[in-house]
Amino acid sequence: MPRSCDTLSAPSCPDLDSILARYPAHPRYLLAALQDIQAAFRHIPREAMVRVAAHMGIPESRVYGVATFYKALSLVPKGRKTVKVCMGTACHLRGAPGILEALENALGIAPGDTTEDGAFSLETVNCLGACALAPVVMVEDTPYGAMTPARVASMLEKERDHAV
Repeated sequence: MPRSCDTLSAPSCPDLDSILARYPAHPRYLLAALQDIQAAFRHIPREAMVRVAAHMGIPESRVYGVATFYKALSLVPKGRKTVKVCMGTACHLRGAPGILEALENALGIAPGDTTEDGAFSLETVNCLGACALAPVVMVEDTPYGAMTPARVASMLEKERDHAV
């Protein structure tokens, strides 16, 4: 995943114009454009919302509304890897709250936050659809089933070693 940046014109950042050029100037492409911007910058920067609105000929408030409606989109930078803790019934009954607490302690953040080094964001989700693996933690696309608080440190170490 590309690195985040402080300004949209920084040399290490993807070119916002090249992202917008992939989409016709029509509001039906708003969500897809925002998803690409999120993937490139790890969040939706304010300047990007302004430029998307101008490109698509829609009010900035509409872009902001879509960017804040979908949980997958964020206005604040996310970590290079997102750790999702399933809090569904099966996971909850099998110890998910203890796993979440171990992750909060190990990462030094609460759900919805990102570590200072930008390596990890922590989230809770209602269900990951992997009840047979309960309790389950998902790091990007990698599931960790039958998770325990004792396994949290080794999981994070493995994921940190593979962080881009």
